[in-house]
Amino acid sequence: MHSLSARLLVLTIFFVMLAEVLIFVPSVARFRLAWLNEKLSAGHLAILTLDMAPQDLVSDKLREELLAHVGAYGINVRRGGANLILSRDTPPPVQANVDLVDRSLMQLIMDAMAVLTRTDDRVLRLVGPSPKDATITIEVLIEERPLKAAVVDFAWRIFVLSLVISLITASLVYLTLQWMLVRPMRRITESMTSFREDPEDAKRIFSSSERADEIGVAQRELANMQGALRAALRQKARLAALGTAVAKINHDLRGILSSALVVSDRLEGSDDPEVRRVTPTLVSAIDRAVGLCSDTLAYVRHQGTRLKRDNVTLAPLIDDIAGSIASADGVETAVRNQVNNGLAVNVDRDQLFRVLTNLARNAAEAGAREVCISAQRAGEVVEIAIRDNGPGLPARAREKLFRPFEGSVRAGGTGLGLAIARELARNHGGDLSLVETSEKGTEFRLTLPAS
Repeated sequence: MHSLSARLLVLTIFFVMLAEVLIFVPSVARFRLAWLNEKLSAGHLAILTLDMAPQDLVSDKLREELLAHVGAYGINVRRGGANLILSRDTPPPVQANVDLVDRSLMQLIMDAMAVLTRTDDRVLRLVGPSPKDATITIEVLIEERPLKAAVVDFAWRIFVLSLVISLITASLVYLTLQWMLVRPMRRITESMTSFREDPEDAKRIFSSSERADEIGVAQRELANMQGALRAALRQKARLAALGTAVAKINHDLRGILSSALVVSDRLEGSDDPEVRRVTPTLVSAIDRAVGLCSDTLAYVRHQGTRLKRDNVTLAPLIDDIAGSIASADGVETAVRNQVNNGLAVNVDRDQLFRVLTNLARNAAEAGAREVCISAQRAGEVVEIAIRDNGPGLPARAREKLFRPFEGSVRAGGTGLGLAIARELARNHGGDLSLVETSEKGTEFRLTLPAS
């Protein structure tokens, strides 16, 4: 019963049998009603013989034959104001009345089920309109035993027929669903399991069919997803190898550039005017190269950094950032701390310091003279707004924002600052997003868990 096929078979049989029951019960009720109406019709025909007899007299032998033909102890026909009676000399006492006038379907069903469940034999007084003439009311005194025998026989025949129909229908429905639904789903499941074991094996990608229904759509989407995932894993493996190589190269290159920077510092003291003129340019170029190496190494390494979470009060942290920010031309950039005292977040303090410093330094290097940092609590998170009065981000930078090595605003920049800041925020369960940017300034929103 754990497989879809077994559950499908059981449910199919159950619902088909339920439909057969809904057919069986009204069928039995209709059969009982038809049987009783036949008795009324036979009684009417028998009484017509009495009506045609001279002076309404019939012989005892004919009377017994007519009652035996109807299967009744007595017949009473009310026509207009007259009664025609055909009865045995001593009919048995009536034990139950059956009135067929204005009987609802539910009442007929209940009466039919009562016939199937009763064990005693009763004498019934059947009353109803004649099937031949609705203006004539007929009363027939009959035994219940023949009625029960006929109903039971009909019920068994209907039951056997319903069972055969149910089995045939259930088998056909089961085989159809097995072919159209279960088998394709089993193929999809097997493909997913096989692909999980070795995602880089092209042979394990699902081979979809041309079906136009939902199963076909699921098969094609699975094949596309597996192909895209395999390509992404291969690219990730190549990037990982490339990142390892770049990290090693940058580590060695940073050492070489540091040595060159020490030598270039000595050139500033040279007596040669030409040497002193080109030395600042050389030092600036080496500084940018060292910064590029440092940023690249930080981007490669930071993913493995473990978070050291603690409840950090924001206001003192921002005060520490304020004294370390200056613009590219040496003009001091003011950092306005607009955070309420006591507001705290649950983060790694060093990493949050790095994120906010990167954002404030980027604003300063873009030409902002003021950076305002405010924060407010919104439910279970704290939203930190970083606004500056700089010239805003150009369209090219907005298109590739947060992309490493692509989203830089400055010429020669790496774009790693914002990429690293966003990844650090997401590692904390938060996010970093651009709220707005224009010639009047730029605003970023940093979302972090409050506790």
